[in-house]
Amino acid sequence: MKIRLGVIFGGESVEHEVSIISAIQAMNKMDSEKYDIIPIYITKNREWYTGEMLKEIETYSDLSLIKKYAKNVVLYEKDGKFVLQNKKGFKNIVKELDIVFPIVHGTNVEDGVLQGYLQSIGIPFVGSDVYASVVGQDKVFMKEIFESQKLPICKYIWFYDSEYEDDPDSIFANIKKLGYPVIVKPATLGSSVGIKTAHNQEDVKVAIDDAIKYDHKIVVEKLVENLMEVNISVLGNYENQQVSAIEQVIPTKDFLTYEDKYIGGGKTKGKLGGKFKTSKGMVSANRVIPAPIKEDMKEEIEEVAIHAFKALGSSGVVRIDFLVDTETNKIYINEVNNIPGSLSFYLWEPTGKEYTELLDDMINIGIRDYKKRVAKTHSFDTNILKGFTELGGFKGMKGSKGKLR
Repeated sequence: MKIRLGVIFGGESVEHEVSIISAIQAMNKMDSEKYDIIPIYITKNREWYTGEMLKEIETYSDLSLIKKYAKNVVLYEKDGKFVLQNKKGFKNIVKELDIVFPIVHGTNVEDGVLQGYLQSIGIPFVGSDVYASVVGQDKVFMKEIFESQKLPICKYIWFYDSEYEDDPDSIFANIKKLGYPVIVKPATLGSSVGIKTAHNQEDVKVAIDDAIKYDHKIVVEKLVENLMEVNISVLGNYENQQVSAIEQVIPTKDFLTYEDKYIGGGKTKGKLGGKFKTSKGMVSANRVIPAPIKEDMKEEIEEVAIHAFKALGSSGVVRIDFLVDTETNKIYINEVNNIPGSLSFYLWEPTGKEYTELLDDMINIGIRDYKKRVAKTHSFDTNILKGFTELGGFKGMKGSKGKLR
């Protein structure tokens, strides 16, 4: 009997389209002999849809077709089963699910929001839990954990948008102490959205104004001189980890941009449909695999990557981005991507692990994580509210006088 696998993608995120690309790539590589693959698309206004048409990239060039032909559903637990039920018309059960695989990117989906919902209804899911998802999405939380673990990071400051609006001069002074050039980032976005480099205070003003459009928390980091960007993927959970090949990514600017990552250096023209037809997700980026680094640096990156993976409590596949100063040969861990674009399958192929096998491994880890999670004690059978009355409070409780204390 096949495993009924729901693949969740889309969502209210500026990385919505990237998620669609990643999910369709993955669904095309999943073992259809082993899994009944059920696409679950979340629109930008948070409506959930399912239907076979959602496996085809061409569907998303005309979103009106989805509302017309796909089924608008809700996911919940009913009589011990996890079901997708029609939201409109006859509210019949459309599909039953055994496990779900979120292939989502960005705010409101990758950051623990979706994982919290899945965990609250009790359905098994692939990837990091709520806690790892939260700290893996927030660059400030992440850096503070890395600092506590004495992992190498760039000098940085962070602030809220309100602090900048109230006292920009203090923010500028703190940035000046870092030393130009710097890089300005929204704290909780990915895919290089809202990121700019700044070489002086005027540049910083422009960069912060842009970043504030996307987030209320802003990070400013010292830009690494003589920069080489390298990435590695880690597969596993807190008990066991494997590392992929290491890539060098080739940016067109001071850092790897959204266009570098997903639109082949910005060559693709046209709107949503055209972009999908030519973009291959993170595979579009220019890269060298394996990265041209010495063996001792390779081993250091692998060691730091595993340390970071465990420190955040990550699970499934992540991509960890590093910055290298090629003059000093010093490495800095930049960030962990809990659900990386294209699930970083291209970093595993050089190790002999094909994409289908990688997806199998991720699903099996998700099942193991679920079994461990449900084996723990999360509630007690006793009911402390038994005997409680609205007027009398807890019967026999000394000094309660009808009130909870």
